[in-house]
Amino acid sequence: MHVIVATDGSRQSLAAAKHLKSFADPAKITDISVIAVLRPLASVAFADDVSERGFDGSFRDAAQNAVDAIAAVFDGWGPKVHKRIRSGSAANEIIKAAKQYDAGLVVVAAGGRGLSDSVLVGSTAQRVQHYAPCPVLVVRPAPKPRRRKSDR
Repeated sequence: MHVIVATDGSRQSLAAAKHLKSFADPAKITDISVIAVLRPLASVAFADDVSERGFDGSFRDAAQNAVDAIAAVFDGWGPKVHKRIRSGSAANEIIKAAKQYDAGLVVVAAGGRGLSDSVLVGSTAQRVQHYAPCPVLVVRPAPKPRRRKSDR
């Protein structure tokens, strides 16, 4: 089975990759494609919250750093890992990749780049979930611990 692991450079996408590895059987996965999607006319840089290299000004380099960091989660695990950067709408490109590589599973983070902690599923994850040709694992952020009144 080929698995698509999407990253937007967020820590949540790193958590999603680690979650997959925590329960999946590597003997049943032949390939993992780690995919980042650049928006061609984006005015905001691609996030790189997962690598230790830092941002040097190039959106493509930031995306490559994020893909490398996510791919490193699977080093020595078993399946062959492919690193891919695409250009376009994130949801559309993830769906296209799932079709192109005949994926058996797509892994996405929910709300990785969202503006609010209250968002349950980000718009990209939601679109992928509805239109992907295979099952989609949507990994939600871990809940933040609530502050007690005595901590305020």
